[in-house]
Amino acid sequence: MSHHRIAKSVHSSLHRALALTAVACVLAAAPAYADDYDATIKDIQSTMGGVPSFVKQLPKAGLPGAWAEVKAIELSDKTALQPKVKSLISLAVAAQIPCNYCIWSDTQNAKRAGATDEEIQEAVAMAALTSHWSTIFNGMQVDFDTFKKEMGGQ
Repeated sequence: MSHHRIAKSVHSSLHRALALTAVACVLAAAPAYADDYDATIKDIQSTMGGVPSFVKQLPKAGLPGAWAEVKAIELSDKTALQPKVKSLISLAVAAQIPCNYCIWSDTQNAKRAGATDEEIQEAVAMAALTSHWSTIFNGMQVDFDTFKKEMGGQ
């Protein structure tokens, strides 16, 4: 066998071993499935005052992680962005996707967080403006380095 084939075989074997080790570590670190799901349902209940029916449509394996992410970013008051700003950003993205569920929910959340109708309108208009110019830049294949230079970058 040539040195090239031996090296390739060793590399392939090491790659498989590392991949298997990574999977084993993830599985070993994974919390108990049923306990995690049940605890998450209880936490959603206590946080929201109920468990929306769509939550129970999510895969049980994915719910704990999804809820942890929502709590850590969207619902937390210990993040860099204030709740109103987070809701306005989410609304602007939802308008672009579009997602009627998110648009409705984010509008309600923004209002609860103190956003005015004018702020809500401006957030949506900013999303439209960004999408508009992105379409132009990308569709016309504007050179990115030239763009940065002309816009004050290096």
